[in-house]
Amino acid sequence: MPTNVQRNIVKTATGNRAEKKWSMIKKDIIRNRYIYLILLPVVAYYIVFHYGPMYGLQIAFKDYGLADGIWGSPWMGFDHFESFFGNYYFWRLIRNTLLINIYELLFAFPASIILALLLNEIRRSFFKRIVQTISYLPHFISIVVVVGMMIDFFARDGLVNQLLGMIGLEPIAFMQEPGWFRFMYVSSGVWQGIGWGSIIYLAAIANIDPTLYDAARIDGAGRWKQTLHITLPGIMPTIVILLILNMGSMLSVGSEKIILMYNPMTYETADVISTYVFRKGILGADFGYTAAVGLFNSVISFILIVLANSISKRVSEHKLW
Repeated sequence: MPTNVQRNIVKTATGNRAEKKWSMIKKDIIRNRYIYLILLPVVAYYIVFHYGPMYGLQIAFKDYGLADGIWGSPWMGFDHFESFFGNYYFWRLIRNTLLINIYELLFAFPASIILALLLNEIRRSFFKRIVQTISYLPHFISIVVVVGMMIDFFARDGLVNQLLGMIGLEPIAFMQEPGWFRFMYVSSGVWQGIGWGSIIYLAAIANIDPTLYDAARIDGAGRWKQTLHITLPGIMPTIVILLILNMGSMLSVGSEKIILMYNPMTYETADVISTYVFRKGILGADFGYTAAVGLFNSVISFILIVLANSISKRVSEHKLW
């Protein structure tokens, strides 16, 4: 058993370590005070709009009523979750959400990487800047405008169907056909985001040591082999991190664009968790039920991002944390 003297020594040592640590923190805050000042609005944003609303998650377990408030509403346990899991549309929502995200991972995610690799091979800086500017511009177009353009171009009497008619094909109701919805959603997303998404990969490519390319050229490696053995491994950490983050949002398809695009005729393939929450929560005022659905979505997304990070650590040296 330790004596009182030994206990005092341990307490003193612990107190000294804590004092030194706090002293270092104060010095760091004073030295980098302007950086912390710049960081304050970001921290405030997350506290107010992300962590603060977590207080209201308890309504997922309550029979919430506006008149009763959060504290006054009676507890009902997991009834909302059981109702959602037993819902007729449950598997349709899960299937549509997953499929749209999988298609985006298969087509939209690699598109930015491919564009960055192609831009890296352009040697004329003037032409490269023009291509970059053209590819970036769609990102700054509002989603409302993009969907409006799609409705006009792909209408039965729109430009696309007129071109199809010129080659003898029947017009297609692109915006009313359930089978075309995922293609329209993903392809328009690729068009709008491919240029903007390539910026981070171009920045990663710029950090690759140019002497590696010189050595590869001396060894007789062409552009394809340089890309395969130098450029891709050089940006692999960036690719892995973004892939992990995308895996964490597998059940979080943005509702704004889908709400603008879909209609009751395309619910079969277009209705996802976020749009279902919008209809039930905002339009149907069933706040407790939709809070339960949103909480389920967040928990599954958290599990997915942890699994993706764990798999990445096992199969490669790259990880998010």
